[in-house]
Amino acid sequence: MLLTPAIRHQLWEHIRENAREKNIFIDFINGYSDHCHCLISLGIDQTMSKVMQLIKGESSHYINKENLCNGKFEWQDEYFAVSVSISALDKVRNYIKNQEEHHKVKTFQEEYEDFIIKYGFQKFG
Repeated sequence: MLLTPAIRHQLWEHIRENAREKNIFIDFINGYSDHCHCLISLGIDQTMSKVMQLIKGESSHYINKENLCNGKFEWQDEYFAVSVSISALDKVRNYIKNQEEHHKVKTFQEEYEDFIIKYGFQKFG
């Protein structure tokens, strides 16, 4: 778990810089102790699967190398991705920006379940 805001900020900055080096454009990044949200603009030759593999793999290595959490850190295998219309970008950025506040009221799991129901998504796997 990424227990403090300082640790999370350090990690988000590292992820952003590492992504930049790999030509992955992260428009906005933030998260909470148990998850990370990235608003990403995919390049024409990029797939979400490959981008997530690059971000998650390298950031796990960084977290462990820098001892940012107790014990060995690994992201879960799964990820959740949706496309966002240009008209919704500011709303999504604001949602990502306010993760600390969101999760004082509702856990990520509760919020995820509500999102799935609200938008009628199906879970696979």
